[in-house]
Amino acid sequence: MRSQSEEMLLLLVIALIFLVSVLLYYSSKKPHNYPPGPPWLPVVGSLPYVRRFSKRVGRGQHDVLREMCKHWNTNVLGLKAGEQLLVAVCDYPIIKKMLDSEVYNARPNNFFGKLRTIGSGPGITCAEGKLWVEQKRFIVRHLRDIGLGKEIMEEKIREEIEDVTCAIDEQNGTVEIGRLVQPAVINLIWFLVAGARIKKNEAQFERLLELLERRSNVFDMAGGKLGYFPWLRFIVPEAIGYNLIKRLNAELNEFLMETIEDHQRRWVEGCESDLMYAFITQMKAMGGASTNFTSEQLLMVCLDLFVAGAHSTSSTLDYAFLMMLLHPDVQLKVQQILDANFGREHKFSYPDWRRVPYVQAVLLEVQRYCSVIPIASRRVYKDVVLEGYNIPKDTTVLVNLQAVLMDETIWGDPRVFRPERFLDGDKLASFDEFVPFSTGRRKCLGEPFAKTCLFIFFAEIIRKYSIVPLKGRPLPTTAPLPGIIALPQRYSAQFIRRSELYVNIKVV
Repeated sequence: MRSQSEEMLLLLVIALIFLVSVLLYYSSKKPHNYPPGPPWLPVVGSLPYVRRFSKRVGRGQHDVLREMCKHWNTNVLGLKAGEQLLVAVCDYPIIKKMLDSEVYNARPNNFFGKLRTIGSGPGITCAEGKLWVEQKRFIVRHLRDIGLGKEIMEEKIREEIEDVTCAIDEQNGTVEIGRLVQPAVINLIWFLVAGARIKKNEAQFERLLELLERRSNVFDMAGGKLGYFPWLRFIVPEAIGYNLIKRLNAELNEFLMETIEDHQRRWVEGCESDLMYAFITQMKAMGGASTNFTSEQLLMVCLDLFVAGAHSTSSTLDYAFLMMLLHPDVQLKVQQILDANFGREHKFSYPDWRRVPYVQAVLLEVQRYCSVIPIASRRVYKDVVLEGYNIPKDTTVLVNLQAVLMDETIWGDPRVFRPERFLDGDKLASFDEFVPFSTGRRKCLGEPFAKTCLFIFFAEIIRKYSIVPLKGRPLPTTAPLPGIIALPQRYSAQFIRRSELYVNIKVV
């Protein structure tokens, strides 16, 4: 006969098995009227099906989600990763309706969202509700006061372009243009944020570049494994990337706080010459009262502006020069139009695009064809019905912007690089579906900065240089690197001064 202790142990085992069975059952059970999608397995949810499609498609997360939408014949795809509910949307009318609604204005509230921060403030990217409105208004107003959209900003852009052209000439024209453009864009953001310019040969600058690049490579839009299974950080923190992200966050914290603390020491009443000073002035005005204007919030605002602006704008420029390399006929047409409308000594400003709509159409087509931010992430802050499906509160919504920019029903031949699609006769055509900066209430606040940088950089460089392939090397690919931003792969090209090209032609 069994002893009483053995019977108790048996009962505990049975109870444990029953409890685990119940938990596994409910972890694989979909909410009522949830959007269609793959089955859910216990613990991992639908991740095995996502991996299967990823191997079949062989492209980025945005392409995988679009193929899964086609497979399940839906524009609202229901998924689950670990304990995280996910909904992916690939259709423009639905996306437009969502992003115009306040219900979808929240940011994902998962471990990944907490981990991306380097301070206790939400910054601007993860701010919500009244906090987001307050911080956005403050940042936009003061960036304009400092110089965004004004002649002083365009002059700063031209200074950076001069540095880039000097670097190209010093290297005899054989360069990785992306490695030259990114520091220039970062310096422009640093001017707006900190009122200064970092010398490119300083160790501080190289450190910032390295931190931003490494950080972008360890995130994806849904949070990756750390977002799905945060408990893995206790088991394999190094393999899962948790330790790396913590180290990067600590280094970024240290880097940015050095400048913030220096601004706090140098601050004098009425000083608002850069965003840091303006923010500190607002902190002082609050007189220690409970407020959203804190050093921690300033730290996160600075990080958000750097991460969002530096990678997206510089990578779009990198893609623009890559597309000119791959499409020499378009490059030649751009040069001919610039030559016909502007003298060689003309200093470009953003309003000049109106005189050369084709050049602007090329940049729009680059942003459509080479989408740098293919997916935007949101969270519903309450239960909502979308296209007849129930979306539970706190579900993460993956907005597939790339799917819109590559939709055949909108663009006809989206896989073809054709700038003329953005022209209506001799005027620029407008498309509501053109969403590289997202749309709706949380549309990217850096759009004016990006547009100004893109046009002036592109026009100045293309007017000065012809971009040709390196002899004996294959043409580079437009396939992006994996990560939270679709960065272009590194490539080299020959940038030949057009004046030298004309001389060579005459000599021949």
